[in-house]
Amino acid sequence: MADGNGTQRMAGFFERLDPDMCVVTAVAGGERAGCLVGFASQCSIEPPRFAVWLSKANRTYRVARAARYLAVHLLTREQRDLAELFGGETGDQVDKFARADWREGPGGTAVLAGTAAWFVGTVLHRIDGGDHVGHVLDPVHWGEGPDGPLLRLSDATTIEAGHPAD
Repeated sequence: MADGNGTQRMAGFFERLDPDMCVVTAVAGGERAGCLVGFASQCSIEPPRFAVWLSKANRTYRVARAARYLAVHLLTREQRDLAELFGGETGDQVDKFARADWREGPGGTAVLAGTAAWFVGTVLHRIDGGDHVGHVLDPVHWGEGPDGPLLRLSDATTIEAGHPAD
């Protein structure tokens, strides 16, 4: 049963989750943005689809609203520096891409170099889920990088969100 205290009541469930973290990048209107994301998952087998949920509080969401494509990157645990850059800094104050190795990908996307795996997807749908908006993606281009254990939520809990407080 849901009530106004749903977050506290669901804490026991949510605290057991330890999803892979990823960095999502968006390019639109001459702006680049990227953020660390913990809410992401494959959402269809055939056709292959993937959904990423972006916080309405950050700049990446604002840029992604107009983006035709998004790039999704998996990080290894050794790439915590990228997680800290894209999760602990805000693009409202810092040019994250000046501090990261990246290249232009399909559709003008920003593809981060050296990540464990990545794909660029066409945005098919946007779904308002509350304080996050889901972006359902159709993968159109992908690549792989170094092997190693993926960065998970439990590896990133000490990264303080970089977006400004409302």
